[in-house]
Amino acid sequence: MLKLRVRSLMMRLPVIVATALATGIGLHFFSAPAVVTASATPIPAGQLAYSIATSDAPELAQLGTYTVGVRTLTLTNPDQTDIPKMVKTLGISTKSDRVLTVEIWYPAAASASTGEKAIYKSSFSRGKDPVKKIEFNYPGIAVRDATPLTLANNEARFPLVIVSHGFAGWGTFMSYLTENLASKGYIVAAIDHADAPFTDGGGFALSFGSTIVHRSRDQQFVLSQLSAMAKVDNDALGRLIDAQTVGVIGYSMGGFGALATAGAGYDAASPTFKQIPAAVMAPVMEGNPQFMEAAATRAKSIKALVLIAPWGAQPANRAWTAKSLKSVQAPTMLVVGDQDDIVEYEQGVKHLMQTITTPSRHMLVYQNARHNTGGNPPSPEATTEFSSREYFDEPVWRKERLNAINQHFITAFLDLNLKGIATRASYLDTPTVKANDAKWPVSFGQSTGGTFAAGTAETAQYWRGFQRRWAVGLEMHRMKAGE
Repeated sequence: MLKLRVRSLMMRLPVIVATALATGIGLHFFSAPAVVTASATPIPAGQLAYSIATSDAPELAQLGTYTVGVRTLTLTNPDQTDIPKMVKTLGISTKSDRVLTVEIWYPAAASASTGEKAIYKSSFSRGKDPVKKIEFNYPGIAVRDATPLTLANNEARFPLVIVSHGFAGWGTFMSYLTENLASKGYIVAAIDHADAPFTDGGGFALSFGSTIVHRSRDQQFVLSQLSAMAKVDNDALGRLIDAQTVGVIGYSMGGFGALATAGAGYDAASPTFKQIPAAVMAPVMEGNPQFMEAAATRAKSIKALVLIAPWGAQPANRAWTAKSLKSVQAPTMLVVGDQDDIVEYEQGVKHLMQTITTPSRHMLVYQNARHNTGGNPPSPEATTEFSSREYFDEPVWRKERLNAINQHFITAFLDLNLKGIATRASYLDTPTVKANDAKWPVSFGQSTGGTFAAGTAETAQYWRGFQRRWAVGLEMHRMKAGE
């Protein structure tokens, strides 16, 4: 029976490709680079880490006061469903150990500030074919394996933030944000989900199907492992983790997983899951008693949810019922471009904003932005050919500017909900929905000197933390419980 089911999967799973193409995701992710780069070029002299905000960044994008360390963890989740293996062996072998690399950034001892800064190495690839592979390096501010900060007896531990990348991404894909948050007093763990490589449509189907199966389960597993680490008295890094105060940040497919991690079990009737055996998806499905019980336990610690261009709410693939989305309890912030043709702004992300019923919801909208609102800017190696650059960049927005705005608003959101800094609400509850409608009266010839709007009488109608004339092209929508 299993063999028959797997043969059916093997025949039908490529339908996922057609579905994905219909929603744009295949067009975006299936364009392989055409240039050959055998190895990464040296980092250009003077190139700054992406986590360092640019001079025009809004106020809260600036780095915090902590020295940042980074450590690589390897976590093994034994005996997990292996979709490519299941199909390849026709169901004879369906399980394997799932090995995840996790980069974890943390406040380090001040003495580590003189240590050598991390260089993040990655590759942009669609399989083992070197013709379709670009390798690159980019600099960080974190010190590799730096000594963790030692807390005084009365000092609170740091909130834990789990970061989950999009399809075919990697663990340091959002280092502009992960390092930045760690400098402000967060433990930030970014998962490398090890999405299966692919070189053709069939490989894409298997890789995407595996991503659907594992995104949330990877997040849940890493959260459980780091929660256990926080209980080990002689673990210097674990002693910094407050596993009862957790935020989850998911970009694209990471957002798809994050909603389930936060309590929204998937809808068995959704077309998204029709190509996958029901038994495989059962552990993360709406109505599964074990899932609901575990989700209720996680909800006690997950106190902030950031969904950047989350996949799965568009009508063709809608993965949750309205009832299921109402299970999400954490304050939620959505970030999206209003021209996002991968996840559909109007019928997808807006639907989430209107259907989730958490006590606090914010939605930051980049006017004229498409799907690349979550990751790092393109490295120099990725800018020489269009099909490489479009994986990282935006057609309208300068990526450094967009990243700085994300740093600003996500900092405000996490500070408010994970640290209880009440004054951060004024950065989120903007005086106008559209930034272009904000007003900051200035007399003819008067200079503001690049000061930030601070909510004073003079700047009360301007977006707090932005310089005069620079809050443009943005929208901030907010809803409360019952709305």
